[in-house]
Amino acid sequence: MSLTPFLAPSPPPALPFFVYGTLRPGEPNHDHFLRGRTRAEEPARLHGAALYDGPGYPYAVEEPGVVRGDLVTARPEEYAALLVALDRLEEYAPGDPRNLYERVEREVVREADGTPVRAWVYVAAPAVAHRLRLQGSRIETGDWLTLR
Repeated sequence: MSLTPFLAPSPPPALPFFVYGTLRPGEPNHDHFLRGRTRAEEPARLHGAALYDGPGYPYAVEEPGVVRGDLVTARPEEYAALLVALDRLEEYAPGDPRNLYERVEREVVREADGTPVRAWVYVAAPAVAHRLRLQGSRIETGDWLTLR
């Protein structure tokens, strides 16, 4: 009888986060979750997604469009705790069909110099995206702050 060694799943890569709603500077969740935990915050764009207005917060839906937001780089010593906190905020659990959002790795572009950067983005989960495409209110500017 041979034993197969148990391989623990590898941790997700320590990517920056692309935020486009309540986590942006000046918005309600920024101070609560990000203040003092970041090394950099800079304007960025996500291509290949459109923004929809949700109940008090937006959803990025993967379809043609551009979403404006901020690229947030966590302090290394804060990264693990921040990832857990943001997953909880966005009600994301890997593989859970009840997710409102999915955390996906996507390329975003820094506004300052056009540099592409791989980042975590919380996009609408498939069922939510389907419902938004049928009945949602698309934010044509791609910038949730324009609704403020």
